[in-house]
Amino acid sequence: MTFDGQHIVVTGASSGIGLVTAKLLAQRGAKVTLIARRSDKLEEAKQEIGDNAAWATADVGDREQLENALDAAVSQNGPIHGLFANAGLTGGFTPLLEYPGDLWEDTLRVNLSSVFWAIQKVLPAMVEANKGSILVTGSMASKRGMAMNPAYVASKHGLLGLSRAVAMEMAPHGVRCNCVIPGFIETEALARIPEEQRKMIEGRVPQRRMGSAEEMAEVAAFLLSDAASHVTGQDWAVDGGTLETLEV
Repeated sequence: MTFDGQHIVVTGASSGIGLVTAKLLAQRGAKVTLIARRSDKLEEAKQEIGDNAAWATADVGDREQLENALDAAVSQNGPIHGLFANAGLTGGFTPLLEYPGDLWEDTLRVNLSSVFWAIQKVLPAMVEANKGSILVTGSMASKRGMAMNPAYVASKHGLLGLSRAVAMEMAPHGVRCNCVIPGFIETEALARIPEEQRKMIEGRVPQRRMGSAEEMAEVAAFLLSDAASHVTGQDWAVDGGTLETLEV
């Protein structure tokens, strides 16, 4: 799993899974372009990663900003060989009958539409090169229902469907597309939850622990790499066995 000479773009790259994955890709030889909203966090990440990193700011929910950032990525690091579309919103928890329309629209735009825009932007060069890898960050909500969060569930279901559609259409052109599905992963957000709730979450995982961002990054790197050259159209859970088991 080496990425020598390859340029990988990571969205949502200023923290969490995106940042840890960008670091791992750079360690393995990739030139990485980090895209997120906060320039200060992106500059910190670049300084930590080193010469293999560049960054561009964008709110991915704004199509013009996102496309400008992808253009900047090409200007800074050359043709894009891989895209890790990782940015997303949680959608907030509100009962269905009270769910705000603007929150629905914002969540669908960031979690689903922005990924479509990014894929549509990077594909022409990948098709021309007859090679490329796209990875999107789904969720356990890509495959399961969840109460009081209709926009998140709908967007993540849609994201899995989008990845499969892209994989099917682009397979003859040498471009792969997969969906990675994080389970309960140690991130800044989960670190803030009360200890009692944390123990309850861990109790739902067959391995009886949360996963780490580093474990997620290893799978993401594999799916983006040439080592996964015959893997496309797949959803790959990193969840300690949560999705595909039933405990009684």
